[in-house]
Amino acid sequence: MEKWLIKSSKSNIYELGKTQNEKIIYRIIANRGINTEEELATFLDPDLSKMYPAELMKDMVKATEILLEAIDNESRIRIVGDYDVDGIMSTYILYRFIKGENFNTDYKIPHRIDDGYGINKNIVDDAIKDGINLIITVDNGISAIEPILYANENGIKVIVLDHHEPKIDIETDTETLPNADAIVDHKCRECGYPFKGLCGAAIAYKFIELTAEVLGYDESEIIREYLEFAAIATICDVMDLVDENRIIVANGLKLLNNTSNLGLKTLINESGLADKKLDPYHIGFIIGPTFNASGRLDSAYKGVELLLTDNFSNAQNLARELRVLNQQRTEMTIEGLKLYLKDIEANRYNEDKVIVSFQSGVHESIAGIIAGRVKEKYNRPTIILTESKKGAKGSGRSIEEYNMVEGVSLEKDLLNSFGGHKMACGVSLDIDKIKDFRDGLNNKANLVDEDFQKKVMIDLVLPINYINTQFIEELDIIGPFGNKNPRPVFGDRDVTLSNFKILGKNQNVLRMTISKDGFSIEGIIFDIEKINEELARNNMSLSSVIASNGVLNADIVYQATINEWNGNVTAKLNITSVKISR
Repeated sequence: MEKWLIKSSKSNIYELGKTQNEKIIYRIIANRGINTEEELATFLDPDLSKMYPAELMKDMVKATEILLEAIDNESRIRIVGDYDVDGIMSTYILYRFIKGENFNTDYKIPHRIDDGYGINKNIVDDAIKDGINLIITVDNGISAIEPILYANENGIKVIVLDHHEPKIDIETDTETLPNADAIVDHKCRECGYPFKGLCGAAIAYKFIELTAEVLGYDESEIIREYLEFAAIATICDVMDLVDENRIIVANGLKLLNNTSNLGLKTLINESGLADKKLDPYHIGFIIGPTFNASGRLDSAYKGVELLLTDNFSNAQNLARELRVLNQQRTEMTIEGLKLYLKDIEANRYNEDKVIVSFQSGVHESIAGIIAGRVKEKYNRPTIILTESKKGAKGSGRSIEEYNMVEGVSLEKDLLNSFGGHKMACGVSLDIDKIKDFRDGLNNKANLVDEDFQKKVMIDLVLPINYINTQFIEELDIIGPFGNKNPRPVFGDRDVTLSNFKILGKNQNVLRMTISKDGFSIEGIIFDIEKINEELARNNMSLSSVIASNGVLNADIVYQATINEWNGNVTAKLNITSVKISR
């Protein structure tokens, strides 16, 4: 059973609203942490002029000077990226810009399974063999102590562009940083950059922005050529869409909707989005996963190649190949999830404080996706393990009440490797140690039953008769929507649900009419399991309700959206939570 909580804010900026709709909208904005009139003005106008100067980031100027020297000397430069969307976009931004200034530039993206994450000794060995003078790591490198030292010892300069947390010595509370020639990472303690939420591609963008300024580029040219790729990465790396990230995404989406990049435009067309106004949903759930699929099941090089190609036939082939890979990834995830759920239910791991499930034969690249799905279903910290070349390997996803990397670190003696942060982790261990790992996590987890209760945050209680197309269009000023700036969530009580109809290829969508006080509006539940569970708690079933043309009284949590069909534009409610009262 979900617990509904209404967000609260002490801000009174809603009083600045001149109309009822504005007062509602400003109250929602206050829920996003906006407290003053000045902050409100910035929120409502995320202009590029409000971006922070790149020079404020520690070592950014130094890194730029190293790159400019390498360009002047026609040095051999290698970019080392990562295999996810952020890594692909970061690599593309750096490679395309630097290659334009120095022909002796190439890039390397580690293979997820063969190489693992980030720069390693083998990558450095290849660089030595190829006569590389400068390595630039992007979206990785801050923890690569040994590989970067090895590069130094072999006369290769290294610039680290990263956004991950540095290694911390718990006993001395000190950072352990690589011996790079420049380290640009706003998470480092000595970095005084005002905003700590940038992704790797955003840091890469700011790096080339500063370099381009020194080289005499026109600022608008750099914005036009690269900002949209930083926006894609910001959305897909699930960064908080606040402060500078909000500016990057708001302006990047404008460029993205008129992109001149042949590969990206082709992928948009192949994804059936050519006639859509692209928003964070399209990027985060359609375009992003397609790029991600290349790094999960094949090679992330294909994602970079798609962005670099200027040949339409090649772009079309690559886009279609990525779409096929993503479809395979989707099917593998569905089948893998079934296996893990069967194991979890059979062994009652869903009653554990921390769920740990192991299955062989599941592709290790989808462990994190499955962990997220299991965590959502049971609202419990979840670690999904599968068989790898060296034993068991997997990913974890957590709930707010449990610091996953701290919990896992208590069992480090059982692990071959681990890393992560509060909400996610990666682990590897011997298969015969899985039971001890599971037992140890559960014995030491300070979680109580209340922690496992799903909590639904509501911006405010808003009767459904407030909802119309004009109000929904006015709500768009709060966007772009994403992490820490979600689409507004409302609640209403004592509504009537009727005229139920099951839709969708997988019969997992439920359409209905929602009524109250003489007002009616269409509603949709995209996860039909939610209402099935709620009906079961009330000793009812959806099939019997539909068969009898039943009517239900309920409290609902909803988001208001626009429905366009055959030229008609109407308001619609996406129901995210239901409590049946009869």
